[in-house]
Amino acid sequence: MATLTYVYADSTAVLGPMATYAEPHTYDLCALHAGRLTVPRGWEVVRLPLPTAPPEHNSDDLLALADAVREAAVDRSALPPGPIHRGFKLPIEPPPDGAGPRRDHLRVLRDH
Repeated sequence: MATLTYVYADSTAVLGPMATYAEPHTYDLCALHAGRLTVPRGWEVVRLPLPTAPPEHNSDDLLALADAVREAAVDRSALPPGPIHRGFKLPIEPPPDGAGPRRDHLRVLRDH
């Protein structure tokens, strides 16, 4: 397994070890597709060394998987309306313009 990252500004594709978190312009590839990778004419491919052994798992991996399964199994229709994070309703104050709750730069617009 490998992660492909496009660096558009440099016309470069980087193929390296699996990423630990998702980022824009990155794609996880199986070994077969990583080996067959081609890029557009004029682009460069940087192939970083890939690990030869499968990654070792730890208890954090298992807990993260259990949290993801638990969250996916929640019947959201039974929950109160509003943002949910790890089972807790986040208190979000409406912005002064009354357009709906606001958190950082994201704004939730209510259906009318």
